[in-house]
Amino acid sequence: MNTNLLDFDLEGLTAYCEQLGEKRFRATQLFRWIHQRGASDFDQMTDLAKSLREKLKGRAHVTALPVVSEHVSTDGTVKWLFDVGDGNAVETVFIPEDDRGTLCVSSQAGCAVGCRFCSTGHQGFSRNLTTGEILAQLWFAEHALRKRLGKDERIISNVVMMGMGEPLQNYSALVPALRVMLDDHAYGMSRRRVTVSTSGVVPMVDRLSQDCAVALAVSLHAPNDPLRDNLVPLNKKYPIAELLDSCVRYLEFAPRDFLTFEYCMLDGVNDQPEHARQLIELVRARGNGKNWCKFNLIPFNPFPASGLLRSPSARVTEFAAILSNAGIVTTVRKTRGDDIDAACGQLAGDVKDRTRAAERMAKQRIIPLKQVS
Repeated sequence: MNTNLLDFDLEGLTAYCEQLGEKRFRATQLFRWIHQRGASDFDQMTDLAKSLREKLKGRAHVTALPVVSEHVSTDGTVKWLFDVGDGNAVETVFIPEDDRGTLCVSSQAGCAVGCRFCSTGHQGFSRNLTTGEILAQLWFAEHALRKRLGKDERIISNVVMMGMGEPLQNYSALVPALRVMLDDHAYGMSRRRVTVSTSGVVPMVDRLSQDCAVALAVSLHAPNDPLRDNLVPLNKKYPIAELLDSCVRYLEFAPRDFLTFEYCMLDGVNDQPEHARQLIELVRARGNGKNWCKFNLIPFNPFPASGLLRSPSARVTEFAAILSNAGIVTTVRKTRGDDIDAACGQLAGDVKDRTRAAERMAKQRIIPLKQVS
């Protein structure tokens, strides 16, 4: 069996090399060549014993995902569409800023959660990505950008697992990928600079706190269960109280003393002053009086199948002010990559609706959102 070495964290690669009769330090050398230098040709790895290089040539490879397309926004955002086989594809987005370079990485082909405001959710779910397919997005983007910009230093400083899919529903592949991102022999990122976004898979939030506690962003989007049931169907299994309690537990192990709540602003749906006041009550009921969370308000990026509209800017400003005046740190996300459909909630692009999610949703009786707010 020909093995893609991108599938391994350092522990896994060490075990693989031991099977080949090699010592641990050889695995560390190999790991550095792959992730720090972006090498895929074993002959380039000049400090590896020739006998090991010959073994690897017959048994292993380092292969990124095929690139279907690349789009560059006027603001510098880059979006890649990668082929993951069987008619499936995933999208990855690089967002350059003055003080950081952030890569938004996908964890699944499609998504099973089916949030009303997310175009990826409307395409349905195809399959989980492997650890290697998750890491291949970072591996390709980092080294392609270095070549393009003519730089040797690291380009990507932050990774957010906010692309296609629910990361915590692909837990067994996610955690080894996170460990590679954090490993000093690979990308050497701080736990504060790697963020997992979740719509609220409560048991896996608790597991992540023990296995690999990176920064956590929770897609909340509503201040009460009836409204969130409609916007984020997973809420029916893990309601808001359970989700927030798991967030408080996570804080003990988190790299920061706060968590982020993502809140997509939907016109006339979840953007009223009473919704902001309900959020304040939820937060104050937990955290023992500490400022234990912040809110990131996200302007909605409309797409036809959603039937939803973006909240007016004035209403977003008013909503943010209510939260801020209550002592809650609140930011409004700057939209990036709109012209290439790379903004938040838009990652479905050229991907097929393989599970006919739109057709199934059309057959459901959808409660008018204003009736459950």
